[in-house]
Amino acid sequence: MQVKSRHHLRSDAVSDLEARLESTLAIEADGDAYERVEFEASDWEVVLIDGEPLVAAFGDELFLTVRGANEYEPERRRVVVDAGAVSFVSSGADVMRPGITEVSEDVSAGDLVVIAEESHGKVLAVGRARVDADEMLGDEGKVVDSLHYVGDDLYGFSG
Repeated sequence: MQVKSRHHLRSDAVSDLEARLESTLAIEADGDAYERVEFEASDWEVVLIDGEPLVAAFGDELFLTVRGANEYEPERRRVVVDAGAVSFVSSGADVMRPGITEVSEDVSAGDLVVIAEESHGKVLAVGRARVDADEMLGDEGKVVDSLHYVGDDLYGFSG
């Protein structure tokens, strides 16, 4: 991915980002340097925290990247999938009900969520929930649209 622009965030933008991450995911971002990166021929925008791509813009909402979610390990907005779903989710597939083993109860339709595997808790993807948490478990149907996953261009970007 070719970088179009890169600039440091002002202190008020850093405070706003940290407050959003705290209220949404109950995590405390604790970097010394925050930079916003835009790319050529891509809709991705990334916030580097101490040089690592830990936050990205998904539409107009800032949320953790897969790397960021593995760094900060949020307990909110979390969907956990079984071993059978890992290879599909890691390749960018949307999440289906039968593969889900656990959902944090704060998930609402339209929310950005982290998708983790059940064995080690590692985050595999970031997606957008199609339904509320109480409708996620079941036998059939797509419930989370994949937006970013292990192995995509954003995951491969290094600051």
